[in-house]
Amino acid sequence: MVNQVLRSVMAVLCFSACLSLGSATGQNGWADTLPNVILLMGDDHGWEETGYHGHPHVKTPVLDEMAASGLRMDRFYSAHPSCSPTRGSFLTGRHPNRYGTFAPGWSMRPEEITLAHIARQAGYQCGHFGKWHVGAVKADSPVNPLAMGFHECLSHDNFFELNPSLSRNGGPPVKLTGESSEILIREAIEFIDRVRKSGKPFFTVVWFGSPHEPYSGLPDDLKLYDDLPGKYATKKVKLTSNETGGQVTRTQGEVLRERYAEITAMDRAIGQLRQHLTQQGVRDNTLLFYCGDNGTSADASLASPNRGVKGQVYEGGVLVPGLIEWPARIARPRTVNVRASTSDLLPTLCHLVQQPLPNRPLDGEDISGFIDGSKTARSKPLFFWEFAAGNLTKEQREPYIHPDLQRGTTPLAKLQGGKATRDFTNFRHPTIAESDYLGPRAIVDGDFKLVIHDAKNGNSKQELFNLATDPAEKENLIEAESAKAQQLKTQMRQWQESVLKSLTTADYGK
Repeated sequence: MVNQVLRSVMAVLCFSACLSLGSATGQNGWADTLPNVILLMGDDHGWEETGYHGHPHVKTPVLDEMAASGLRMDRFYSAHPSCSPTRGSFLTGRHPNRYGTFAPGWSMRPEEITLAHIARQAGYQCGHFGKWHVGAVKADSPVNPLAMGFHECLSHDNFFELNPSLSRNGGPPVKLTGESSEILIREAIEFIDRVRKSGKPFFTVVWFGSPHEPYSGLPDDLKLYDDLPGKYATKKVKLTSNETGGQVTRTQGEVLRERYAEITAMDRAIGQLRQHLTQQGVRDNTLLFYCGDNGTSADASLASPNRGVKGQVYEGGVLVPGLIEWPARIARPRTVNVRASTSDLLPTLCHLVQQPLPNRPLDGEDISGFIDGSKTARSKPLFFWEFAAGNLTKEQREPYIHPDLQRGTTPLAKLQGGKATRDFTNFRHPTIAESDYLGPRAIVDGDFKLVIHDAKNGNSKQELFNLATDPAEKENLIEAESAKAQQLKTQMRQWQESVLKSLTTADYGK
């Protein structure tokens, strides 16, 4: 425990040294000069599951209105095809493999610098509401929302359904009655109203538990999709049972009815937030952002024009909805097709609130130029990489954070090892081996995308696509464009070297 305390102290010192930020120059007028910021994210909400992207069934009138009135980013990506890693990228601007958040249930490291640290230093009051999933949310966790820069939180270790049990500011979980998205928005509104009375701007992160399985919906929302069980009665899918917590097989139509009810409820809750901002006269200078954390899960994949699903580095696993509203700066609706990702949020926030970038490798870039139309091309490639954590040896599994501090407390429907709570892990990685470069990975540079899958015989499956002419990733150009493929492979290897250097903790200083 003494070592953990020392590490926490070092994390604070490292944060201060890396940012080298000056203190705020004034205590008044913040809310008038800085935008309020609200960052929303759905859980397993894929690119195609919106009305504005032409889905044949799901109803998202609020997201559709945001797409019609604000900035619609039609090529927005999660930085990883699964949950915890993407959330890490969202918070840090860095690929999650840099700090060992390899897969769902792998925590962050305490030394990471987050959006909340940046916003807090700029004078914002910061709140987190909903799913966390980058470490335990309890008070003594060194990577809970409060430890990672937020002033307040009402959070869950993982996902949740109706009537969720949530932890307030690291305390014991308390069951709240109601539809979970509406609960989170209600709590976020109360936070926003308190902050406004203080005269500070608000920085609010809401990570919904929807539409992650197991699914459940309110009666009125379910009625909207009563026709789906009959339309999709043949295909069977596997998912979690709300009743037993174990796996169950059901017809896809029944599953879609409940999933889409969750999406519609989440959409309605976002509408309640927008309405409140309007009523309070703060919507004009509030940047409201929405995205998903990865592509659609396999049980619900139905009408996607993109190849792949959650957990895969093809477009269907990483393309997600991306929307920004900010009436004071986005007076007219615009659609952009420049590629962007969750890793871009931190450098963009640094620009908007006039704070320096953290002094460490970032994988995202400032996309604030999307807002005024000045940015028409991306300067950095996008990289996707599922680290082959299964290759770690027993000797490589020294805990980065004491396991007692990584134990979750907030219950959920899905049982794992007989438990209704989730624990986390993160390992030290002081040396790099050739096997550390393995795992499904992809690079997108301009219109070209290289995808690499390793094989057990030591060879690899390599695919090259031109996303401008082949967005569905059907035609492999690896032989026709061999020079381009080699260039992208070289870029991938160089980037991996940087990521693995970060994984050894080289970015944290001494």
